Amino acid sequence: MSKFVQRIFRANLIRKVVFMVVGVASYPGLALFNRLRISGAEHLKGLPKERVLFVSNHQTYFADVITFFQIFCAIKWGKKDRLGIPYYLLNPFTRVNYVAAVETMKDNLLSRLFLLAGGITVKRTWRAEGKDVRRGLDPSDTRKIVRALEKNWVITFPQGTTRPFAPGRKGTALIIKEVRPIVIPIVISGFWRAFNKKGLKLKKRNTNLSVQFKAPLKIDYDASAEQIMDQIMDAIEQSQAHMLKGKHHRAELAN
Repeated sequence: MSKFVQRIFRANLIRKVVFMVVGVASYPGLALFNRLRISGAEHLKGLPKERVLFVSNHQTYFADVITFFQIFCAIKWGKKDRLGIPYYLLNPFTRVNYVAAVETMKDNLLSRLFLLAGGITVKRTWRAEGKDVRRGLDPSDTRKIVRALEKNWVITFPQGTTRPFAPGRKGTALIIKEVRPIVIPIVISGFWRAFNKKGLKLKKRNTNLSVQFKAPLKIDYDASAEQIMDQIMDAIEQSQAHMLKGKHHRAELAN
């Protein structure tokens, strides 16, 4: 066995262990103390193992993406609209990465551990150390996401913040134009109410958690980045057209 293959094997083994540990720790909050509803799982069937980009609204730093990981693992084992008994953690689905801010992943032990599960760290172009900044896209960050997409599924949060109805960041659209991946929108709700923002601590039990996978977007890859971004923001229900449509949106904004 070559050294390269050995490194890949060790990295995958570490990722499986991290998935298992984080999965076991997060499962009670998702399936026992709260009620997780999954819809649209049929849109994940038959997807290729690479060049699939999941775009989602964002409510907590970790509970959102950990839930996606749990769902991907459960679907791999034949589940559809619920997690069920988490035996799927014995052999988790690991061909998935997620995009996170460098600042976020340095916060605590949980974030540093979860980084081993496939985190792609990028610098925020509009905020750093709690202050507003202005800086251009870092080409090295873009290359990291492109390389990940060429091999795996990638989860990203175009708004880059947990603040509802914040504007989407154009970098997501530029990567879509370059790689031309399958783009799956995700709409989540309830997570800001059930979990604290920076960890997995339960704020409220018996909360309805919802994860909706939508059909792949029909994207004109030759359209402008602004047009693609508008399409994405509407699909994840964070556009102006969706603002204040429902009670959950008003409650989320007031939080």
